[in-house]
This record gives sequence, structure tokens and C-alpha cells, in this order.
Amino acid sequence: MSSNGKTAWITGASSGIGRALALRLSELGWSVAASARGRSDLDALAGEVPGRITVFQLDVTDASACAETARQIEAALGPIDLAVFNAGSYFPTTAEDFSVGNFRKTVDVNLMGEVNCMGGVVPSMMARRAGHIVLMGSLTGLVGLPTAASYGATKAALNSIAQAFRPDFERFGITISVINPGFVKTPLTDKNRFPMPFLIGVDTAVDKIVRGIERRRFDINFPWQMAFLVRLLAALPDWAKFAITRRMLPR
Repeated sequence: MSSNGKTAWITGASSGIGRALALRLSELGWSVAASARGRSDLDALAGEVPGRITVFQLDVTDASACAETARQIEAALGPIDLAVFNAGSYFPTTAEDFSVGNFRKTVDVNLMGEVNCMGGVVPSMMARRAGHIVLMGSLTGLVGLPTAASYGATKAALNSIAQAFRPDFERFGITISVINPGFVKTPLTDKNRFPMPFLIGVDTAVDKIVRGIERRRFDINFPWQMAFLVRLLAALPDWAKFAITRRMLPR
């Protein structure tokens, strides 16, 4: 996945998958624009590989700021060839701690944050008839799982968006993909208080993401064991599905 002088924009780059992916692409020769809300974390990221990552502080819930950031990136680094919209939040959700506010925050960041960023790159990619947009979904978006009501809902929406736009964007030379990870060791999954089957490290996740982007795959799902089980669960009749998910409820 050598860059040939191309530019990648990664949001949510201050930690977890976004941070590791920014470092990996910079190692592969990409000009990387890294965005996140925390300036100090961004500066620390850029300091690891001086001159190879340019940082742009951004709150993805601000649509006008997303459009302006995209303009700034293209002015500084050139056309955005690859956009990986990874910013996200997660609030474990159960009946006992149901919160409308947390639902709204999750939708604003995970769903509308990615849509806001798309608004900053789609017109220029259409004009150039080139570009690759990658949305950050989750395997929780493929079936409803306990504690993931708000998080999974946003990820299901992102999968639907990617499916709807894939044939549409192809007419303009734009590729759209969706990443659906299982459990990856990051600050988000550190919030979980239950066993996480097939948990993988962030570097392993980035290996799979880079390979999927290079091949321009539509859905980049991993680890395969978790992806298989989630799809199997989604295909079960409701009585069997709920018999299994009841056992996943926090004790």
C-alpha cells in the first residue's frame, strides 16, 4: 500500500485504531492529516514521526468545521485520496442506565460526525473522479447486542450508508468501504466489564485494515471468528437469538 505521494485524512487519530493507522500510513509514505479534538494528543502523535503527520484539531460534530478542515488539508497537503472517518464514542447502555443524552452524543459523533466529514470530501472527489472513503462501523452494527444499543445503532446506520452509496459513488470513480471490527484493545473497549471473545491488539487490527483498503474491499470485517458468529447470530430466528443474547446481559 505504498502512497506514491498521496494524502490520507484520518479522524479520531488521537488514540486507538486511528492513531495506529496514522502511524502505519506515515511509515508507508503517505502524507497523513490527523484529526481529533485533543490538541495535546495530536501533537504527541506528530512528534513520534516528525514531518510525516500534519495535525488538524477538529470536533466532528461541527459540520462547518469539518468542511473547513477538509479545505485546509487539501491546501496544505494536496487532494485527499483516502479518508478514514474513525472518530467515535461509546456509552455502555442498559435499561438501568438509559440516557437520552448519551444516545444523542453517540449519534452526533459516530453517525453524524462521519456524515459531516463526508460532506467535506465528496464534492472534491466527485470533481476529480477519484478517492476512497472508509467509514468505521462495527460488528455490533450487524445484530443487536446487549449494552450496545446506541453504539450498535450508529454502526448499523453506517453500514447502510456505505451499502447505499457503493454503486452510486462508483459512477464518479469513488470507492466507499466500511470497517467492521470485533473487539480491539483500545480505550473504548476498556470500558467493557464483560468477557470480550477474540479480542485482538490494535496493530493486528491495522494490518487487516490496511490490507482491506489496499484491495478496495467493501466490508473489512475482523476477526473472522467473531464476524462468523455475529452473522450466524443475526440469521437465527428471534427465539433462538434472544435466548443467546439474554446470556450476554451484565450480571
